[in-house]
Amino acid sequence: MAKLPQPVIQEVDFSKDGLVTIRQKSQGNQAELLLEFPTVYLVYDETKPAAYDVYVGETNNIEQRTQQHLLDDVHRRQDWKYLADSRSSKLLVIGHEHFNKSLTLDIENKMMLYMSGVASVKRLNNRRENQQNKYYTADERDTIFSKIWRKLNQFDQNLFPVESVIQDSALFKASPFHALTTEQEHARELILRRIEAVLRSNKGHQLILVEGEAGSGKTVLLSTLFYQLWQLGQDKNYSDFSVSQNYLLVNHDEQVKVYDNIARKLGMDTTHVSKPTRFINQHSAEAPADIVLVDEAHLLWTQGKQSYRGKNQLKDIIDRAKLTVAVFDPKQILKTEEYLTSNEIKALEAKVGQQGNLIKFKTQMRMNASEATTMWLRELIDRRVVSKIPKDDNYDLRIFDDPVEMYEAIKRKSTDEQSGLSRVLATFDWPYKSGSQEVDYVTVGNLSLPWNLQLPLAPEQRGQGKKLAWAEQNQTIGEVGSTYTIQGFDLNYSGVIIGPSVKYRDGKIIYDPKLSSNKRATERRTLSSGEKNFVYEDLLPNELNVLLTRGVNGLYIYAVDDELRSVLLAAAGK
Repeated sequence: MAKLPQPVIQEVDFSKDGLVTIRQKSQGNQAELLLEFPTVYLVYDETKPAAYDVYVGETNNIEQRTQQHLLDDVHRRQDWKYLADSRSSKLLVIGHEHFNKSLTLDIENKMMLYMSGVASVKRLNNRRENQQNKYYTADERDTIFSKIWRKLNQFDQNLFPVESVIQDSALFKASPFHALTTEQEHARELILRRIEAVLRSNKGHQLILVEGEAGSGKTVLLSTLFYQLWQLGQDKNYSDFSVSQNYLLVNHDEQVKVYDNIARKLGMDTTHVSKPTRFINQHSAEAPADIVLVDEAHLLWTQGKQSYRGKNQLKDIIDRAKLTVAVFDPKQILKTEEYLTSNEIKALEAKVGQQGNLIKFKTQMRMNASEATTMWLRELIDRRVVSKIPKDDNYDLRIFDDPVEMYEAIKRKSTDEQSGLSRVLATFDWPYKSGSQEVDYVTVGNLSLPWNLQLPLAPEQRGQGKKLAWAEQNQTIGEVGSTYTIQGFDLNYSGVIIGPSVKYRDGKIIYDPKLSSNKRATERRTLSSGEKNFVYEDLLPNELNVLLTRGVNGLYIYAVDDELRSVLLAAAGK
């Protein structure tokens, strides 16, 4: 690709006189690019230090669109009235020689994606998502956007931080503004068609099941659907049926934080983001919600527990919704209270499959690993065999003989701007008492680190700590994460301590429940037949599966068991 021209960006006051300033400031063809060509623009105001309200848009006529915002939109929308009345609000107009309508729509969408991942943006306004298909100059989008973002960084580093900081954000990774893959797009269209059919026919209590392994794009699909359904509920002219009662549920405290923050930032109703028990207790089958989206449905309880008095959360949710969309990965079921037998899973799949409501994602998108590396991991986890580690130029898979050395390597990655978010994780083989005043440690050889959520928040994050996922908190580089904090999240590099419960004997990986501290995986489970059985042979491999599939660019492993560590080192050619 030939070297692309630089973008042209002008910042002026968001006022009637602001556009006059653009003409005065512009040189050469800059005024033409900004005032007569398609542009992308941002209107923003710093409402308090490092806290912004932002609107992102695109237009073929920035003068006409700005007048519309200042003269008309102020009477219809409170966000525009606030921006127009504020003396400190600014207008940023972005032009480029290669801009056409499709490209500006795509740049607008990607700007929304980035803004959703910026911690200082408290309110993000836009009323659409504009993913485009193929068009001339589509291959230039990412390069042009990076040039734009680097230039914006010179205007305000709080509002436009470096790209790597944004891309490490949990909000960015779960944002509804990601460009969907063909697989995700087909799933979205099918689900939206089924939603319309169900709501028009008034035939409720249906389930759509979306299956896929870790990193297959299930969360982005769900986030996109949640945002789009909210938009349809806001647009009274869209259709003659209501899509206003929509909920997003997830049985995971860290993920609830992420979705709550996304909803808050986009001006959505945060009461519609909750954990399943709360939704079940507040709704009835007689007055069902329209649509309920369930993320991480493998975490739903299949027995009564705490304030939940039922027997199956998924069934109770289906009873309280006209249509339920649940994303599900049986290889991520971790606790006895979530357990389903293989026959129960097959029966569920068969039932939704007969209705045409089973969607299976086959593409793994999290790990930048070759097919050979992915296959090596699947053989280790699923078949419990250790084969030779393949060479992979794009994925950094290392085996360590010293846990301290592995930790130091992860610490270096975490401070390297090119590497980004990196943390140490471990199987749940060391005791952890929730709510205890004493700190619980993971101790391996000369390495001793606290379990997750025990160190005090880093001073620079104390104002936002409760809203940040575990891995995003700066002090957690000094902790060890478990499946209970990292499930559903990405790391750029993960260092995994495989504890003593995972052994290698007679050519196979085996699991020793006596050496696990994960009582919720190793205790007996009462099955539907009334039998009480141990199910750790399913749950402990799932724990390992979750931990080993977090790293996007690299995975570092230290095994406590001598035989397992020895065979892994041999597999790495050490």
